[in-house]
Amino acid sequence: MGCPVKRIVVYLKKVVERGVFMEKWVCTVCGYVYDPEVGDPEHGIAPGTPFEDLPDDWVCPDCGVGKDMFEKE
Repeated sequence: MGCPVKRIVVYLKKVVERGVFMEKWVCTVCGYVYDPEVGDPEHGIAPGTPFEDLPDDWVCPDCGVGKDMFEKE
């Protein structure tokens, strides 16, 4: 079964990765949803890239607005 503490640590890491860092963000202008699990490969953003780690100059692929126009889904 393994050490209960190790299992808890692994579980909490997954919660943080999926719950906090892997949140989807929605463009308030056009409704585009940035999904970190998918990324934005057409614009050089690899799958697994959290919204917070997107470059400052990244823009919505659909309408071109900046990150400041996105809200958590």
